[in-house]
Amino acid sequence: MDEPEDQSRPNAAGPEPAVKGSLAKNYKGFVAGVFSGIAKLTVGHPFDTIKVRLQTSEKTRFKGPLDCVLQTLRKEGPAGVYKGATPPLVGWMAMDSVMLGSLTVYRRLLHDHVFSNPRFRPHVAASDLAKEKLPAFGHGIAGILAGATVSFIAAPVEHVKARLQIQYAAKRKDRLYSGPIDCTRKILRAHGLGGLYHGLFATIIFRSFFFFWWGSYDIFTTWLKRYTSLSTPAVNFWAGGLSAQIFWLTSYPSDVVKQRIMTDPLGGDLKDGTPRFRHWKDAATAVYREAGWRGYWRGFVPCFLRAFPANAMALLAFEGVMRALPE
Repeated sequence: MDEPEDQSRPNAAGPEPAVKGSLAKNYKGFVAGVFSGIAKLTVGHPFDTIKVRLQTSEKTRFKGPLDCVLQTLRKEGPAGVYKGATPPLVGWMAMDSVMLGSLTVYRRLLHDHVFSNPRFRPHVAASDLAKEKLPAFGHGIAGILAGATVSFIAAPVEHVKARLQIQYAAKRKDRLYSGPIDCTRKILRAHGLGGLYHGLFATIIFRSFFFFWWGSYDIFTTWLKRYTSLSTPAVNFWAGGLSAQIFWLTSYPSDVVKQRIMTDPLGGDLKDGTPRFRHWKDAATAVYREAGWRGYWRGFVPCFLRAFPANAMALLAFEGVMRALPE
């Protein structure tokens, strides 16, 4: 991220002391991640609601993103675009805290134990290894590991959020779930913990594309610092927004499949319909069968419009807090 010296470079004492000393500093990543989550939710949730509705509704329900926005506002009011906001308000604070905090840890471990480990590179002097930053590929690998780690928090949060977002009734009494707590309780009662974690595998697949997000973030940050005179916050903002666009361009089809799985009826005692997808490939095949390759990109416009401002502000908040917190 913005501080490669702090996040991916060992100190003069060598690799092992660097790891031990740096782990104490990694609390900053977890704390700063909370503020990142708040910023992301505030800016991005309305876009996310429109995206999920377009991804999961019948093709005839909305003519496009603008029609979805107008129908939502007309029938449900401004609060309609913030449906399901409570789970991510709490969840994204926790998710970004774990994701960005673990990302910081994985970067250090990969740097000290893999990419700059004297055991693997005996031909390079230890003093030169100490000056090297983690390469973009290493940032990408750290992104995959952080994505897998945070999936165990993200899956139930996004599952509940998605089910709340596709409730179109304006009046609460006409909805299956009155809110996130009610939704969580009903799913647990009918299907147990496994029901709440419905879509975990799809979540891990989707977040494996963090490779492209954090690899490109490092590339954009390095390029902007080298070839522009932008301030550090401005570099964080632009690198964060641009890398988020790269992430969504590569990951969006897997997100469509994930949302279809998470909004598929669970059936049984929940009495919400008949389940359609037993496996990830069943949902992926259904999307193609219904709309061809274009089906994998349905709802992409609001997602793409959301990606830059939401993630740019999130990374700006994260890096700012990281710099403000004491060592």
